[in-house]
Amino acid sequence: MLVSIKWLGRHVDLEGLSPEQICEDLTLSTCEVEGLEPFAPHMASVRVGEVLSRERHPDADKLSLCRVAVGDAEPLQIVCGAPNVDAGQKVAVAVVGTVLPGNFKIKKSKIRGVESRGMICSVRELELGDEHDGIWVLPPDSQVGSSVAEALELEDWVIEIDNKSLTHRPDLWGVRGIAAELGAIYDRPLKPLDLSLPEVGSDAAFDVRIETPACSRYMGLVLDNVAAGPSPIWMRHLLLAVGQRPIDGLVDLSNFVMLDLGQPNHVFDLAEVPGGVVVREASEPCSFTTLDGEERALQSGDLLVCSAEQPVALAGIMGGLDSRVGETGSRRLLEVATFHPATVRRTSSRLGLRTDSSARFEKHLDPTLPAKALAHFAHLLGEWQPDVSLPAAISDCGDWTDPAMEIELSGDHVRRALGVDLADGEIRSILERLGLACSSGTGTWNVAIPSARATKDLTLSQDLVEEVGRIHRYGNVPEASLVADVVPPPSDARRNLVRRVQDRLAGAGQMHEVMSYSFQSDDLLETLGWTAKPHVEVVNPVAAGMSRVRRAVLPSLLGLLAEGRRQSNDLRIFEVGKAYVPNPDAVDGQPIERHEVALAWAMPCASPDAAFDDSRLLHLRGMLQDLFVHLELEAPIWTLDEQAPSWAHPARALVARVGDSEPPLVRLAELHPEVAVALGLEGELACDVALAEISLDQVLGAPQAASAYRPIPRFPGVKLDVAVLASEETLAGDVQALIEKAGKGLVRDLELFDLYRGENLGQGRKSLAYHLQLQSDKRTLSDKDCAKFLDRLERGLRESGAELRRS
Repeated sequence: MLVSIKWLGRHVDLEGLSPEQICEDLTLSTCEVEGLEPFAPHMASVRVGEVLSRERHPDADKLSLCRVAVGDAEPLQIVCGAPNVDAGQKVAVAVVGTVLPGNFKIKKSKIRGVESRGMICSVRELELGDEHDGIWVLPPDSQVGSSVAEALELEDWVIEIDNKSLTHRPDLWGVRGIAAELGAIYDRPLKPLDLSLPEVGSDAAFDVRIETPACSRYMGLVLDNVAAGPSPIWMRHLLLAVGQRPIDGLVDLSNFVMLDLGQPNHVFDLAEVPGGVVVREASEPCSFTTLDGEERALQSGDLLVCSAEQPVALAGIMGGLDSRVGETGSRRLLEVATFHPATVRRTSSRLGLRTDSSARFEKHLDPTLPAKALAHFAHLLGEWQPDVSLPAAISDCGDWTDPAMEIELSGDHVRRALGVDLADGEIRSILERLGLACSSGTGTWNVAIPSARATKDLTLSQDLVEEVGRIHRYGNVPEASLVADVVPPPSDARRNLVRRVQDRLAGAGQMHEVMSYSFQSDDLLETLGWTAKPHVEVVNPVAAGMSRVRRAVLPSLLGLLAEGRRQSNDLRIFEVGKAYVPNPDAVDGQPIERHEVALAWAMPCASPDAAFDDSRLLHLRGMLQDLFVHLELEAPIWTLDEQAPSWAHPARALVARVGDSEPPLVRLAELHPEVAVALGLEGELACDVALAEISLDQVLGAPQAASAYRPIPRFPGVKLDVAVLASEETLAGDVQALIEKAGKGLVRDLELFDLYRGENLGQGRKSLAYHLQLQSDKRTLSDKDCAKFLDRLERGLRESGAELRRS
C-alpha cells in the first residue's frame, strides 16, 4: 500500500516531522514500512518557462520555433512539435542536462537544421498522466524559472507499507486511518472533515433491492448536471503519487474517496440502470464483461449488481463494461455498499481479479462507512462542480447493525500485562488519542470501541492492552531478568509416541511425512460421499470450498496421490494429525478431537504373473506389524472390516483390534476402484494403493507386550512345509490358527509362502502353503512327533471343511 505524506497532511498536522521519522514511528507503533521514495524526483529539475514568441520552423510545417524564458539571462531557443504551443503560455521546460523518466537525457541538438536547447514537455513525457495531445500548459501565475515541483507544490514523499501488517486493521486501508494513527503517536488532533450527509431534493429515492445476505447495506445517490472533464490538478497529483492513473473527473473522485476513507464506491451512468438496482447472487453460470474488457466466466453464488435482470457490476470487485460512465449525459448514480468479505474474496480469487476494491471489502469494512464515503464524495464533487444537484432522496437499504461496543479495562491489567508502571492517566490518554473514549472512573473503565475498530480488530481487553503497549512503545518497556524454578519438563506420552512412530515409518518404512491442511475440499468430500456427514465448519475459510474441518486424516492424503504418482512410481507417504468430529452432546459445543496416523503406499499395478504376496496391502500390513513390534504392543487381532469406509475396497479391508477397542486400532484396505478413478488414478497413473489409519488414542491405551528373556534353544527344531486345500472363503488366519492348535505349543515360526489356484484343485478351491518349525524346550523332537502333529492337523482341517495335501 502506498501513502502520500502530502495526502496525510490533509488530515493531520505533520509540521516539523521528517519523512524518515514518520516511517520509523509507523513501523514501531502501527505497521511495517517497506520503503520511502520521493514522488516524481525529476520534476525538481524541470523549470517553469514562458513562451515569449512562437514562429514557424523555416524547414518544417508542423514544427514551431519558440523563444522561452526560463529565468536565465537569455531566453532559450526550443524547437517544438506540439500543435497547441503559443506565445504567452507558461510551460514545463526540460533544459539541457535534465534526465526525464526512462533515463532520457536532454541534449542540445539540431532539428531540421535549427538548434534546439531544451524540450517543452507534455504531461505523459513527465509521467504525470496519459495526455499527449500537446504540451502541458501550466497555470498563468506559475513563477518563471522555478521548478515545476515547487510552482505546483508537487514535492511529496511516498511511503510503502506492507499490506500483511494491515490485514487485521480495515480502518488503515484509508489515508485518514493512517493519519489517525500518526495523530495518536504524536498526540496531534485530526483535522475536521465534513462527513455529514448532503442536502437532497424531494424526488423519490432511486429503487434499490437486496436479495442476498451477502450485501448488508447499499446506498445510492442520484447526481444531476455532472459535467465531464478532468479532475482538479491537486487530486490528480495525489492519485499519481500513490500509483493511481488519473482517468477522468468522476473516476478520479471515486478512487480518491476510496483511498481517502478506505470505502470502495462506484459511479454508474444512470441511463444504464433503467430498471433500478438489484443486488443478488448469480443463479447459474454465465459470462460477464468487466471494465477492463475481459469476459469473465461466473458461477452460481457470485455476487452481482444488476439493473432488473441485467448484471452491471461484479459486486465489490469491478464494474461492467456496458455500464461505464461515458462522455455524454449528465445524470449519474453513486453506489456505496457493504459486501460480505468471504463472498468477494472467493470470486476474486477464482477469477484471478484482484482490485483495490476487493482488497478492502475482504477486510470486514465498517458498515457505517458507506454513509461517510457518500457524504465525502458529494461534498468534494460540490466543491469542484458547484452546479451539480442532488434531486432525489438517498437510497439506503439492507440489514445491518452498528458493531460499536464497550470493553471493560483496568489499569492494573495493563500494568501487569506490559510490565510497565503506567499511571492511569497515561493509559487513558493513549486510549483517547486512539479514538477510544473511556468512561469516568478510577482504575477501571468501560472503553468505547468505535465501529471502525470493532469489525475485526478490538474484541477483548487484551487487544486494548496491545493498543496501549504499541503507542507507549515496547522499546520503552524496561528490561527485567526472568526468575523461575528450573524443573524437568513433564513427560508427554503422546508426543513421545508420535516421535517413535515418525522415526520408524520414515526410517525402516522409508516413507515420507507430509503435512496438509486440516480443511478438506467440498470436491474431495463429494468423491468420498461424505458431504452429508456432519463436519466442524469455519466461518471464514481460507479458500472457496474449504470450509469443512476434516473428520479423518486419511482423506487428506487421497488428494495428494495423483500428483505424487506423477513424481514417483513408489509413493510412500504418511501424516500424523488431528481429526475433529462434531459432538452435539458437548455442553461447550467443542468437537471430539482424534489423533491419527494416515498412511498411503502406491505403486504401479502388479503384473498378472506376479507372486501372490506382491501386494501393497500385504506389504503395508507387514510395515504396520513391524511398527507394533517396535512400539512393544501386544499383537492385535486382524479381522475383516465389516464397516469399511467409502474409500476402502469392500472386499479387501481389514481392521486390527486389541480387545473390543472402538474405533479400531488400525484400519487397513486397498483403495476403492471407483474412488481411484475419481481421484485421477487411471491411465498412466493407474496403480495399486494400500491405505491405513492408526488411532493414536487406541495405541496409547493398548496393552504392552510382555518382554522377557528368551534363552537360546537347547534342542534343535524340525522344519516342515505343509499345504492346505481349502475353499476360497477360508481365511488364511483361520488356517494358521488350526496349525498352531495342532502343534500344542510346539509351533515356533509360521509363514505363508505360497497361494495357488488351478483347474486341478477344482472350482472355488485354493491351496495355502506354509513354512513352519516345531521345537520343544524339553527334548529333541522325533519323526514320530512330526507324524502326530500332521495327524492332528489333518483331523482339524477335515472338521473345518479343508484337507491336508499329502502329495
